[in-house]
Amino acid sequence: MNQLDPTDLKILLAMIRDPRIQIGELSESLGIARNTAQTRVRRLLRAGVLRPGGREVDLEAVGYDVVAFVTIEVSHRELDGVVAALRLIPQVLEVHEISGRGDVWCRVVATDTHNLQASLRQVLRIKGVIRTETVLALHTHIPYRTEPLISGLARASGT
Repeated sequence: MNQLDPTDLKILLAMIRDPRIQIGELSESLGIARNTAQTRVRRLLRAGVLRPGGREVDLEAVGYDVVAFVTIEVSHRELDGVVAALRLIPQVLEVHEISGRGDVWCRVVATDTHNLQASLRQVLRIKGVIRTETVLALHTHIPYRTEPLISGLARASGT
């Protein structure tokens, strides 16, 4: 889907903020007709912007098709400040404190390599960041999932 208009973006934000929102609540909160909300959500699903189930946004479909994994070495006294600063960078999707080489691991998305470079420069300017190592994802073979785990729990419990 090439073009998301302001209404599409408001719908996506509302669904991200409240994944259980019903179409009626969505239309009321955005001040649009129920049929408009329902038609827009269906169109976002057909275009692949919303993943099956309708509550998770496919970032590649909205233009964020560069995915990078960034390992950050941090001055340990500055760890909390580094995490707080990373939270302010919109392209940073996840931050994990890790063991092994490096101290922090991040998943970062970008619209292109120039956008990624700008994000990485932001990271490097954070007080306490010593160095980073970036690896680009070339293809996602298995996206984030939880269904196999929950299915296993259900089988084990006899459900």
